[in-house]
Amino acid sequence: MITMPEIIFDSAAVSYEGTPVLEPLSLTLREQRIGVIGANGGGKSTLIRMINGLGEPSSGRVLVDGLDVAANGRLIRKKVGFVFSDAENQIVMPTVREDIAFSLRRHKMPRAEKHRRVEEMMDRFHLTAHADQSPHTLSGGQKQLLALAAVLIIEPEVVIADEPTTLLDLRNRILIREVFRSLPQQLIVVSHDLDFLSDFDRVICIDDHRVVADGPPTDVIPHYVSLMMESV
Repeated sequence: MITMPEIIFDSAAVSYEGTPVLEPLSLTLREQRIGVIGANGGGKSTLIRMINGLGEPSSGRVLVDGLDVAANGRLIRKKVGFVFSDAENQIVMPTVREDIAFSLRRHKMPRAEKHRRVEEMMDRFHLTAHADQSPHTLSGGQKQLLALAAVLIIEPEVVIADEPTTLLDLRNRILIREVFRSLPQQLIVVSHDLDFLSDFDRVICIDDHRVVADGPPTDVIPHYVSLMMESV
């Protein structure tokens, strides 16, 4: 059974050459589905990348289940899976089957168990018929499902997705939304698709490198829309 972790930002801040990218923030994330919204360049991606060690705070700490991410990056990445906005960036192997299996390369388990997991993932995301195809021949939605399958096969406790619907048409946005609704893991999604986040448990709005709203989507999304209207 997958347990819900606790993610803590303890006065975590990020700056590059003295320029603030994310002001010091303190947050505790326990909800199952959390959305992150805000204008481009405000610090959203910086925030989520700190959770699995793709980025580190310049000051403060980020903890996952009590483990400091900066000091335990390798272990944290077994707990926290990351899906990029452009699934092409996660394709590393010549076939769909091999691409999903690649995620298990550092996990010691019998070959039969690895094969079972790969076959189950392909079946779950309707990729079995494409098992021996090049991933580059898949549609945009299928590539996004492949990237998600490659993350979920390691059975992480947290799934982070950075703008997962940006390159998708309406049909595939709906498909990804339904898949995300079915996940038992804690899910953290950065998105400009406000409707995609409308039924999440919590939404965090970041503007000008700091958190300006945090709460249910019914409160935070209108606040963000109002903020953007004021800046037009």
